[in-house]
Amino acid sequence: MRQILIIGAGRSASSLIQYLLNNAEKENLHLVIADLSLALAQKKTKNHPSATAIALDIFDEKQRKQAISNATIVISMLPAQLHIEVAKDCIVYKKSLVTASYISDAMQELDAAAKANNLVFMNEIGLDPGIDHMSAMKVIDSIRDQGGKMILFESFCGGLVAPESDTNLWNYKFTWAPRNVVLAGQGGAAKFLQEGTYKYVPYCNLFRRTEFLDVEGYGRFEAYSNRDSLKYKKVYGLEDVLTLYRGTIRRVGFSKAWNMFVQLGMTDDTYVLENSASMSYRDFVNSFLPYHPTDSVEIKTRLILKIDQDDIMWDKLVELDLFSKDKKIGLHKATPAQILEKILNDKWTLQAQDKDMIVMYHKFGYELHGEKKQIDSKMVCLGEDQTYTAMAKTVGLPVAMATLQILNGKIKTPGVQLPINKEVYLPILKELEEHGVVFKEQILPYTGYRLE
Repeated sequence: MRQILIIGAGRSASSLIQYLLNNAEKENLHLVIADLSLALAQKKTKNHPSATAIALDIFDEKQRKQAISNATIVISMLPAQLHIEVAKDCIVYKKSLVTASYISDAMQELDAAAKANNLVFMNEIGLDPGIDHMSAMKVIDSIRDQGGKMILFESFCGGLVAPESDTNLWNYKFTWAPRNVVLAGQGGAAKFLQEGTYKYVPYCNLFRRTEFLDVEGYGRFEAYSNRDSLKYKKVYGLEDVLTLYRGTIRRVGFSKAWNMFVQLGMTDDTYVLENSASMSYRDFVNSFLPYHPTDSVEIKTRLILKIDQDDIMWDKLVELDLFSKDKKIGLHKATPAQILEKILNDKWTLQAQDKDMIVMYHKFGYELHGEKKQIDSKMVCLGEDQTYTAMAKTVGLPVAMATLQILNGKIKTPGVQLPINKEVYLPILKELEEHGVVFKEQILPYTGYRLE
């Protein structure tokens, strides 16, 4: 019996666990699902005979080492910063490791040890990062195999609400960690390459610089720039590319509305509001506005944001109950970002039967036999409900598939890596198609780069 240790049974693990349980008998697998919450781990086992739930505190060294030593292979679905202790134990006990997180400097330092022990440490094998790498490299490698030269690469991805569950003016609900949404784009200017020129967009302007994208059957979207597109020059072998841009997809109008929070200072996570626990939502808004002896909070908000009362931007603020005197923050010494996250969670949480949607869109510009061409590659994936979301599916399935490929000796290259090699991405992309994760490619006249 081959034992797979899955550490972390949160939202992104549902489809991962279901896939492995469905293959347990055929592949001779037993899953050990470990989480700080035993109840959550037990819920994810579904009383399946090939699964065992255990309580595991990742900071309990004895517990952690015992669980890892008993495993054949380890999957870590922990927050990214917690992978490293698991990874170090995997070196000690000679276990391969799979995560969906970006490769940290600390993880990269284990590369030599992983290779010395002939271990595969596969990272960035979720959605973004993950499916974005694999689907992009498949097309890029195909272009190169024909003798083509890459001149443009743009890549966009977004976790959204499906059209049938889109019930608010923001056209958005949380499908992933709300905190990451609130803090998106912070920590430095967005950096990208446009027609051979380096471009930088500071956070204060990030949500006013968007590109429009059209997806057949689903309408128009917008995208704002990710923080650092330039690192993909080396990752994808695009050192000579003229345009390199990666962005996050939202429905049109979201970024302009979100920018209101940025202007007010509500996304700041660097200081606490001393009386946050007793604040009403209205008090929270007022704390960012200038004092006036007679003007209401509503009037001051409209004035400082320069929005008319009949503007849809105003309706979006009202919909969030931001001016409520009765709703309380209830968070002690919270940052503005933490308070905003709490307010949005009240309105943007997926309900039991809600469906989410993943949209991924790549643009490849290349030159072949003296002619410039463009390939647009698009993928839309819809979730089933609040548990089996498109997000959980597109994050969890690649992790599960890579784990089986490693167990079965089909992914052999040792070391700390991401899924950019054919031995990894070809079989996984093919199997993902069987689960409805399909990219539709279209060859177009080359249009170049355009940022609205």
